[in-house]
Amino acid sequence: MAHSYPLQLKWTGNTLDGTYNRNATATNPGKPGLAVSSAPEFAGDPTRWNPEDLLGTALATCHMLTFLALCAKAKVQVLDYEDHAEAILDTVDKVTRITQVHLRPVIRVPRGTSMAKVVDLFEKAHKYCFVANSITCEAVMAPRVVEV
Repeated sequence: MAHSYPLQLKWTGNTLDGTYNRNATATNPGKPGLAVSSAPEFAGDPTRWNPEDLLGTALATCHMLTFLALCAKAKVQVLDYEDHAEAILDTVDKVTRITQVHLRPVIRVPRGTSMAKVVDLFEKAHKYCFVANSITCEAVMAPRVVEV
């Protein structure tokens, strides 16, 4: 069954102005607005989320939630997950695209947890992450599992 996730993207400005405003607001019914812009390298506002940020965030969030669901199903306890993700924008063959998303989470688990099992579930999550299955860039993952 397909699911729909509507959003509204609202921008106002004048593109004939050489320094036109790149700022917009993304909204979704019942959720707070999200201030968006282009990346600062493309004359955007560095204090707002840009498409590169959002694509990386979507992949990192989907992967984390899929990983946590797999851990819950496998009865592997995870106490904390903090990712340091990075989306890489590059131009290859005259096409600019996100070429990689690096996922570098620190995953905290109780002492005695099988590190190999945690890493296996982390890698398996990529197969089931719908965002990863929806994009063509390579998802580069480098988890760090920490016992507490």
